[in-house]
Order: sequence, then structure tokens, then C-alpha cells
Amino acid sequence: MSPRLDYPDVTLGGMLAATASKFPARTAIIFYGKELPYAELDGLVNRFASALTALGVKQGDRVALMLPNVPQMVIAYYGTLRLGAIAVATNPLYKAHELEVQLKDSGAETLVAVDMFYPVISPVLPRTAVKHLILCGIKDYLPFPLNLLYPIKARIEKQWVPVKRIPPIHDFLSLLNEAQATPVNSRVSPGDTAILQYTGGTTGTPKGAVLTHRNLVANTAQHRAWLTVRKEGEERVLAVLPFFHVYGMTTAMNLGVLLGGSLILIPKFHTKEVLHFINKYRPTIFPGIQAMYMAIGNYPKIHKYDLTSIKAAISGAGPLMREVQERFEHLTKARIVEGYGLSEASPVTHCNPIFGKRKLGSIGLPFPDMDARIVDIKTGEREMPVGEAGELVVRGPQVMKGYWNKPQETAHTLRGGWLHTGDIAKMDEEGYFFIVDRIKDMIKTVGENVYPREIEEVLFTHPAVAEAVIVGIPGQAFMGEKIIAYIILKDGRTASSEDIIAFCKERLSKFKVPKEVEFREAFPKTLVGKVLRRVLRDEELKKTEDEKLRR
Repeated sequence: MSPRLDYPDVTLGGMLAATASKFPARTAIIFYGKELPYAELDGLVNRFASALTALGVKQGDRVALMLPNVPQMVIAYYGTLRLGAIAVATNPLYKAHELEVQLKDSGAETLVAVDMFYPVISPVLPRTAVKHLILCGIKDYLPFPLNLLYPIKARIEKQWVPVKRIPPIHDFLSLLNEAQATPVNSRVSPGDTAILQYTGGTTGTPKGAVLTHRNLVANTAQHRAWLTVRKEGEERVLAVLPFFHVYGMTTAMNLGVLLGGSLILIPKFHTKEVLHFINKYRPTIFPGIQAMYMAIGNYPKIHKYDLTSIKAAISGAGPLMREVQERFEHLTKARIVEGYGLSEASPVTHCNPIFGKRKLGSIGLPFPDMDARIVDIKTGEREMPVGEAGELVVRGPQVMKGYWNKPQETAHTLRGGWLHTGDIAKMDEEGYFFIVDRIKDMIKTVGENVYPREIEEVLFTHPAVAEAVIVGIPGQAFMGEKIIAYIILKDGRTASSEDIIAFCKERLSKFKVPKEVEFREAFPKTLVGKVLRRVLRDEELKKTEDEKLRR
């Protein structure tokens, strides 16, 4: 692979237009059997851009997209960007407070959402700058008879939310039908801001990473180069990673469009449904997270499904364990590799080669045109020797402009031309990188630094452990933090706290062994599978405070 690439000098809207011109009849979207060819998708994108213009939306205005992986998300995303407005990626599962914070911070004046979220949205709007609410329904793009059956099912499951579409509330389909399909007259350039991707929710107050069209197109082109198995106009992407997160946005939606591939849209991961879609629609590329691959590998009736259409899978948002990798490759005959990224880098910076040397536990090599190095944690200036841990810093064409309206945070994160990731890593003699842990998650106990990931990797080798998370809780002053292990057991397996601690004692130094073990049915996670350690830590601190009050 060449370390340098030639990047298309286009906007994301221009990227879609080029694909639609090249593959007009090629299926762009598959949604529960409903298919949209690229020519039709491109026309709908133009209509949405025209509809926004009619509502008074201008270049640089923010449009919040509170949508799961449905056709309206693809249409609204590219339509917003084609106009030159800025898309604000918004989690559909946000609670009212989280939504209010993001809408206020971004200054969004238009919000596009699925009608079932209206009860959360409605009380928030008066406290924000939102002037227009565009609502769509899941049923809008379902084929017959699912479009008739869905409302019945939604009513039974109490997810049906009838909302009158009276301005300032608008109906998505009505706006499209009334708008012109001709391209809008906008002057968008690749260097313009495309999206605000909010990040930092796992560790603190979310910040809007400002990503340009050029950032996102570059990262998409890097993916295309890395996927040496791809064939333009022939691939099918299993699009179950949420598009409102930049991982799914880049590795599924934008990559699929750049390749002229078909996006198999799945709004939410359900193992049985995903397996059905793999069996039926024969995806070739499957970007995902370890939890997805694990769920597929552990599915009781997995051998009833043919998964061999999949050629390549990239696992992100956390480490990929050997057991999960080997099981998935056995079932699919595909290659699955671990990659790494962060929202501030559009997001992927590293990946193991699809073919060629890959190293278990490694995030692989830097993408083309991506410089990466390890620096000391204290100053962030001294480069660390090979094999020694420090902070991972990167620079390249996909790195953000900065944080939205946060100059101090921007200056702290973008120093000396490098993006400081906040992750502790090391590099081996062959240039492969290994994530050790996050700086903020590092535990200090009895005068030693302990990395949670090291303990978690040991726990993953226990035959009864399905998932494990390590958290440090403030303890006695002279002892430092107390290490607590949170464990989810495999179905049908048992283990006691004493078993887990004894297992760790055999494999870890004494100061790394958890002092307590707590068994759980599930962990609090983001929709891309990252465990919210902060939530576990806060729960434990509250428990400690409650115990003090009872004494």
C-alpha cells in the first residue's frame, strides 16, 4: 500500500453526485426490501436541499439530524451538506437534557427526527433556537405490506406517536414532494465545515468536533484504499453501525457511497434480524464492533445462516479479542481486523492490514498520509522509544479543525500541529501500534500506575467471563484507588468473586489484582459499544456515599 494517496477534491454532496452519475441504476439503499437506486437517491437529496432552502436554511446554518439508520437519514445528511449547511449528528436515544445541551451548543435552528421521539423533543424546543422541526416516520420508506403493518405493530408496542404536521412542524415526505429535484445553487467547497460530531460523552461534557468535507472525504478514501478486496459498483455494506456516529457515518455510509455500493440499512442491532439480512442480502463489507461479532458467534442457531458473502470486517470502538476474531472468521471465511480512531479524526487513524501481517491486540498501522508517534504523558513533547508507553498523537488530512466554540479545548487538543488523542499507547519495532489505555482511565494505586485494559485482557481469558470492565474508585489516601472488576458471565457459566480474584492473582502482580468483583447482566454503553466507565464509577461513588450516610 502506498503511504500517500490522491484525494478527490470534492464535497460529500459532490461525491454522491459523481457516484449517481457513474452508477445511476445501481441500488444505493436496501431497507427491509425497499430499494432506492442512486439516481433516485440523488434526486431526493436535491429535493431535501431545496426544501431546506424554502424554509430559510442557509449555508453555514446548523441542521440537527436525530435519525437512526433509515433512508431519511441518508437523504437528510447529503441534502444538508449539498446545501452547504452543517449537519449536527444527534443520537436518537438522547434524553431531554442531553438533547437540549447539544441543540443549544450547536445553535441548530432546524431539527430532523423520527416522529416516535417527539415526546422527548417537544418540551426541549422552547428552550432552544430551533425554528423548524421536520418529522418522518419509519413506515415512510417501508415496502408493502410492511408500511401498513408497522403502524399496527408500533401501536401495540406503544411506540406510535401521532403528531400533527402544522408549521413549524413539517412532514418529511410532504416537503420532498413539494420541492424541486434540480440541484440547489450553493457554493460549498471541500474546506467548509460538514458536520459537528459531538464527542467526550464517555468522560465528560460533550464537545462538537468540527469536521470538514475534506476531512470526511479523505478518511473515506483512506478506507477505500485499505479495503483491497473492494470492487466499485459491486459491494454491499451491512450498515448497522449508527450513522449519527462518525464511525458508522464514514465506514458504512460514506464508504458505501464512494464505492457505488448498496447500503443495507438496519436501524438497530438485533442478532437474529442481522443474521437474516446477511443471509438474504449478501453483504460483502461489515464494519462493526466486537459486541456485534461476539453476538453473531454465540448465536445458538448460527449454522442455519450463510455468512460467507462477507469478505472483510473492521472492528472498532474497543479491543478485538482472539476468541471473537477466530470464531467470526471460522463462520464467514472472511478477514476481520482491529482498527482505531476517534471522532476528532473522522474517525479512523489506524488499522491492521486486511491481508498481510496483523497482530492480535494491535490497532495496526497508520492509514496513508497519517503520521503517528508516542510522546511522554507529562509534557506531550518528548518522543518515546520503541516499546515504551506514552500518549498517542496523530496528524493527517482527516484531523478536525477544532471544537465548536471551544478555543481553549481546541488549543489543548491540537498542539504543535498534532492531535493529542488522550490514549496511552506504544509502538513496536515494525511500526504497529498498541493501545494500552486511556489517560483518564489510568488507575493509581499503592504508588503504581495500573492500566484497566491489561486486567480486562486477563479476565477475558477466564472461561466463564463474557465481558469485563475495570474501574478505579478513590480509596484510602495512602493506598490510592481501589480496583473493582465488573463482570458479565457467559450463558450457563458460573463463577464467584473468589474465583475471579484467585484467577487474577495467578496472572497479575499483587497491586493489579481487583479488590472487589461485581457481577452484572449488562453494562452501560454508548451505541457504538464503548462502556461508560464514568457511569459505573459514579454508581460506585454514590453507593459509598449512601453507606456513609447510613452509618
